[in-house]
Amino acid sequence: MGLRELKKQQTRELLADTAMGLFAERGFDRVTVVEVARAAGVSPNTVFNYFPTKEDLFFDRQDAVVAHLAEVVRHRPPGSSAAAAVRADLLAALADGEPTIGLSPRMAAFWQIIADSPALRARLLDLGERAEAALAAALAEEAGAAADDPLPRVVAGAIAGAHRAVLGEIRRAMVAGEPAEAVRTRVRAAVERAFDLLASGLAHYPAGR
Repeated sequence: MGLRELKKQQTRELLADTAMGLFAERGFDRVTVVEVARAAGVSPNTVFNYFPTKEDLFFDRQDAVVAHLAEVVRHRPPGSSAAAAVRADLLAALADGEPTIGLSPRMAAFWQIIADSPALRARLLDLGERAEAALAAALAEEAGAAADDPLPRVVAGAIAGAHRAVLGEIRRAMVAGEPAEAVRTRVRAAVERAFDLLASGLAHYPAGR
């Protein structure tokens, strides 16, 4: 990474971290972009150059979230179905304490900010829909499906829907203050059972790998 790219990355992180501190203190809807800029020591235009909307400031890693399921499916081992690959990815994230699934008491404040903001709840829904669409595109590409074939979209809906439900259960439990290890155990069992059911029905889809 060159010096210019490093500086841009540092500025981006500064803005996101500053914004998150203000959101945690006062709530998302009570903080303005102007206030974020002032706290970070930059102009509002600088903030908008990096983050077109206030929601983008909060979900500063949304591109990776949207692409994740599609990437898991594209890079799965030969002989593994799409559903089995997502199952394995979720179980590994639970076992390793992957930060993006939010299974940590420290994430309770993050989830609570979302719960308190209609705008963030709407954006979270949008991110889920975009991730599902990206997964559907990956499935369609591998299966060689025609543009008017609904099967990849339906299969993506089943897999992505189950994935969202798992993350939603984690989010609910963390906000409620449940012990992380108890949640991990309960959610792991649910993932194993639910995705085993999905994988049994989708064991050969797509057939490309």
